[in-house]
Amino acid sequence: MKLSIERASLLKAVSQAQSVVERRNTIPILANVLIEAEGSQATFRATDLDVEVLDRTDATVERAGATTVSAVTLHEIVRKLPDGALVTLTDDGASGRLTVEAGRSNFSLATLPKEDFPIMTSGEYSANFSAGAAVLRRLFDKSKFAISTEETRYYLNGVYMHVSDVDGGKVLRCVATDGHRLARIDADLPANATDMPGVIVPRKTVAELRKLLDDDDAQIAVSVSETKVRFATPDVTLTSKVIDGTFPDYTRVIPSGNTKRLEVDAAEFAKAVDRVATVSSERSRAVKMSLDEDRLILSVNAPDSGAAEEELAVAYGDEKLDIGFNAKYLLEIASQVDRENAVFMFNSAGDPTLMREGNDTTAVYVVMPMRV
Repeated sequence: MKLSIERASLLKAVSQAQSVVERRNTIPILANVLIEAEGSQATFRATDLDVEVLDRTDATVERAGATTVSAVTLHEIVRKLPDGALVTLTDDGASGRLTVEAGRSNFSLATLPKEDFPIMTSGEYSANFSAGAAVLRRLFDKSKFAISTEETRYYLNGVYMHVSDVDGGKVLRCVATDGHRLARIDADLPANATDMPGVIVPRKTVAELRKLLDDDDAQIAVSVSETKVRFATPDVTLTSKVIDGTFPDYTRVIPSGNTKRLEVDAAEFAKAVDRVATVSSERSRAVKMSLDEDRLILSVNAPDSGAAEEELAVAYGDEKLDIGFNAKYLLEIASQVDRENAVFMFNSAGDPTLMREGNDTTAVYVVMPMRV
């Protein structure tokens, strides 16, 4: 195999590949990227057996072929090469080495046989549809902060993507929760997605998917089955196993009877919470919200480190209320708000609080209060 490729194209391909590869591997081949050259294209494939990424890029192929080489090492080499360099990759099957040449630099890397590289079987997908990159980015970006990191509740370690009914119509919905907070984001249902099975997309896949969604005009081909999900652009295909578990009935924890309404400038609110939380004890990071007629006082009282208080002018016309929250959860939820105002709906100091962006019901957040 021998091919020449622009450094920028090569760096983009191998950086996506090396981020999928696990740093500690008991199976040596999983540390490698499979490079295949044919026609006028080179493909770079990496996997950890749960997620597989395939990156296609234009290349000048002198000799078609394939080999595998350490993904991290190749990425480090390409990253350090000068901008605009033309990189030549030459595989010598006899010596088991891949030569990387660029200008006056020359590297010789150990390879492993391509036959040992595990390819993820595609199988049959029960639903295939197309969705805009901006739509998917909003669905996953706004929900991923609530993904649980508790390994014992593995079925919460991802974003639940499914079709749901809303006001007689159907929407594509992403939900994530860790038991303390919940995010539920809706988007118009793409054509042909009606029969999509609900799947839990793992945290690592959500992070990798983000790299495909930067171009607002791009259309992403989405394929879903009971066990796998695939997201593809013309250049990159990301295939992942889904979490084998049942996502809990999240509708039960979304309050519908909360009547006390607080409207606040989202950016001002986030900054104020961040300021008063500076003195809170790391363990609980509790922030108390005291609400009265058009007035909100945020306060923290940490006996070992100090106290802080800040007052905000808000729109609130209900009875007095004192309620406490984990500062980190409040900040994460407030930072999701794209519009100017955040609307909080309270019931009592012990009940879950609902938050949304203005009157927009396509993005709904729930946060559990804390005792303060």
